[in-house]
Amino acid sequence: MVGFFIKKAFFDGWDNLIGIVLFNIGYVAVLFVAFWASMTVGQANWVLGYAVLVAFLFLFSVLMGGTASVAHSYSDYKRESWSAFKVGVKRNIRHSVLYFLILLLFAANLFLIIPFYAGFGNIVGYILAVIMIWIEIIIALALPYYFPLMNLLPGDNARKTLKKCLLIVGGNMGFTLFYLIYRIVCLAISLFTLGIVPGFVGMQLASQDAMKLLMFKYDYLEETPDVDMKHIPWDDLLYDEREKVGPRSLKSMIFPWK
Repeated sequence: MVGFFIKKAFFDGWDNLIGIVLFNIGYVAVLFVAFWASMTVGQANWVLGYAVLVAFLFLFSVLMGGTASVAHSYSDYKRESWSAFKVGVKRNIRHSVLYFLILLLFAANLFLIIPFYAGFGNIVGYILAVIMIWIEIIIALALPYYFPLMNLLPGDNARKTLKKCLLIVGGNMGFTLFYLIYRIVCLAISLFTLGIVPGFVGMQLASQDAMKLLMFKYDYLEETPDVDMKHIPWDDLLYDEREKVGPRSLKSMIFPWK
């Protein structure tokens, strides 16, 4: 499953590279304006500076809800981009709001709460700080599944989606840790390319692919509840997806005429 995920994520990204780059340019522009505006306003009033950052964080969350639909389209081998984005912004607004609140909690925990408890200088403060650090880790592991699961289970509300993300982390810890490393590599590449490739949208697409493949397992377990979870027939479950991706290679991608 892991090997096929890497292949699918790569070729889905390659097939939709232009759309990914264009949306990522939009994200880079928003982040640049947010940084410039917060620094400019913050020089006069630091409270307003933070308020600007919070406002842009909300805008970022709404944009993530829109591009999540784009990633879902690409993962399903469709080429809907702008139309999917517009629909996603409106349809996913409640999930985007919860995502925004989670990001606020993550930032407050990281920059305010953990340093506050660590400043106690005693065992109680140390224990509380460690608990908060683990909350940060759990959030970081669960959030990549959030928007993809929203797309795959559109009937769930935002809180139910978040709860299922936590359950998926607990039930797929091995893959989740692998995917954490995968995202770190993608982040490093994104920093090198100034956020253009794979960037936010490319990483969303990879998350959508990951969640899509994991859902095959859960659908199978629902149909056969007595099966051993350690022996999932991935070859059978991924047969159709393998056929759709095709027997592609780097050589055929770069030199399609050969």
